[in-house]
Order: sequence, then structure tokens, then C-alpha cells
Amino acid sequence: MMRKCHLNTCPVGIATQDPELRAKFKGKPEHVVNYLFMVAEDLRGIMAELGIRTVNEMIGRVDLLKTDEAIDHWKADGLDLSNMLQPAKVVFEGTQFYKTMQQDHGLDMALDNELIRQSRLALETGDKVDIETEIINTNRVVGTMLSNEVAKRWKEAMLPEDTINIKLNGSAGQSLGAWLAKGITLTVEGDANDYVGKGLSGGKIIVYPPKNSSFKAEESVIAGNVNLYGATAGEAYFRGIVAERFAVRNSGAVAVVEGIGDHGCEYMTGGRVVILGKTGRNFGAGMSGGIAYVWDPENDFPKQCNTGTFELEPLASIDDILELKAMIKKHFLYTDSPVAKNILDNWEQSLRHFAKVMPTDYKRVLDNAV
Repeated sequence: MMRKCHLNTCPVGIATQDPELRAKFKGKPEHVVNYLFMVAEDLRGIMAELGIRTVNEMIGRVDLLKTDEAIDHWKADGLDLSNMLQPAKVVFEGTQFYKTMQQDHGLDMALDNELIRQSRLALETGDKVDIETEIINTNRVVGTMLSNEVAKRWKEAMLPEDTINIKLNGSAGQSLGAWLAKGITLTVEGDANDYVGKGLSGGKIIVYPPKNSSFKAEESVIAGNVNLYGATAGEAYFRGIVAERFAVRNSGAVAVVEGIGDHGCEYMTGGRVVILGKTGRNFGAGMSGGIAYVWDPENDFPKQCNTGTFELEPLASIDDILELKAMIKKHFLYTDSPVAKNILDNWEQSLRHFAKVMPTDYKRVLDNAV
């Protein structure tokens, strides 16, 4: 109700890490446990009145619903809901209510099965492997099942960078590289859908348009919405524009992109983001950690910002400048971006057009640590 969850100033001590504010919260885990016990007890009483022993027995029993209050309204005049308010076994004699069939997720058709097969040497011995294959937009969460295999075999150590190097040609479906593990590199020559790098966990993702394309990548959309949502580690490079909510809740990944839509870096808590192009509105809402560097030669960026939790600064620190330059060099190396090349070729002039997005609380913590 106070709308302060992203400001670390929650007056009742819930959405905050401030010890003085947290002291105001009188709740205890035992209170939640006790409440849920009471909910369960109340549910058991209702089930007993209905003559039902288990929750599974209630599934599909629409004949037990009290319908009058739902349909006794002037807007419902003339509606016949009788077929919807009959148990399935009345409409389709002989069918069961609960778990009538196993759910088929189609995992046996997933592209990852082939990637895992071709990565067997790396999974077993840690030797490098190179894979190239086509991808279409029905190939979803590519790299996720492979990441599971890496984690099971190599535990928290994972694999060295670029051990499993996968080149994908075409249009990637949703959630490319979701929770991608360290040691896996996914390179897409084409484009990608939403949720690229969701929960990125140490892997590397590179997306650039087909090399024979004639359009300007920096003026075209290369990937969809909510890329790098909740990423914790790893790298991502996009030669082109991505849509809305880029790097929301990013807590540790490094990313370079050539333009984004609205709500970029919202609630970001860590990591580094470089934007070599325009941003949409509401940039950085609730951003409490990490740093963003935005190239803004037309000085349009400040009006797009939600500066409730951060400040805009010029690049003055040599560490910041070296960090930024290294990230842009990597972007050029991986994607052959003409935007990156132009900035690097005119570095001293370009540097004046970068703004540093620095969260206020994060800056205070760093200053106190020095």
C-alpha cells in the first residue's frame, strides 16, 4: 500500500534490509505456520460436511458448487450454464475426474536431446566441442536441459568458458538459454523470441542477424521481451534492438545491446549493462544495484529515466572507462557490430556521450567499503 517495496524504506519492515526498519516487523515464521494450520483445519471441516475425505476427490465435483449466487444477476439473464455445472462423468459417461492421462510436455522432441548427444565428450571429460545446427521458433528453452546435464556432472564448478560452443542458425523460440550454465556458449545467427537468457547462470549468449542481411541491425529488433530476467551470472551480446523489460531483476550478468524498449533494468540488483542506443521510458525503476552505461549522443536518455533510486553520472573513473571499453570490445569481437566499431574508433569523442546509471544505495555501500 505504501508503494515503497523497491526503495528499501518499507515503513513496516517487510520489504527492506534496513535493520532499524526490520525491527518494526513483529511477525514470525511461526505465525505463518499457525495460520496455514488453521486454513487446513477449516478446509477439513468443509470437506467433512460435503462427505469428502481427500482434496483429490473434490477435483471436478462441480455438482457441489453453490451456483445461485453466481448466476442470480441481471447480467446473467438468458444464460444457460447447466452443461458447465454438471460433473464430467454425467456429460461424458465413464470418465474420471483426477489425472485421467499423463501430461506430455514433448521433451522427447526437444532440440536439447541432440545437443546433449553431441556434447557427450564435454560432459564426460571436459574437452571442448563445437556444434552447429538449425533452429526454429518452436525450439524453446534451448540449452536448458543441456545445462542440467552440465550441473549434474560437474556440480558447482561447471565447465570452463566456451567448452560447449553451439552455433544456431535461424529463429530461436522462447527462453533461449534459460538458466544457461557456465561453460556453454549459444550463438544465434538470426533472431530470438522472448525471455532470452532468463535466469542466465554463467553461460554466454550471442545474437546477431544473418551475415547476408541488408538491413541495419541497430535499427531492427533482434530479440523479444523480458530478456535476462532474473539473470545471476554470465554474458549476453545482442547486435540489434530488444523489446521491453530488458535485464529486469538482473543480479549479476553482463550484457551489451544496441537499444531497448520500456522498463529496462527495472529492479536490477547487480551486474553490468551497456546500451549502445536508445532506451524506452521508465528506465531503471527500482534499480538498487549494478551499473548501466548508456550511449546517449542526442541527450535523450535523462527524460526516459525513473530516477527514484539512482543518479546519472558522467564517466570519470578510470576503472569505469576500462570496464566499459572492454565490454564494447567483446561486443564487437562476438557480433562484428558496426556501432561498436564506430564507438571504439572514435573513443575519446564517444566517451563524452556515455551516461553512468549508478544506484544511490549501491554507491553509498561502495563508498563506505573504501
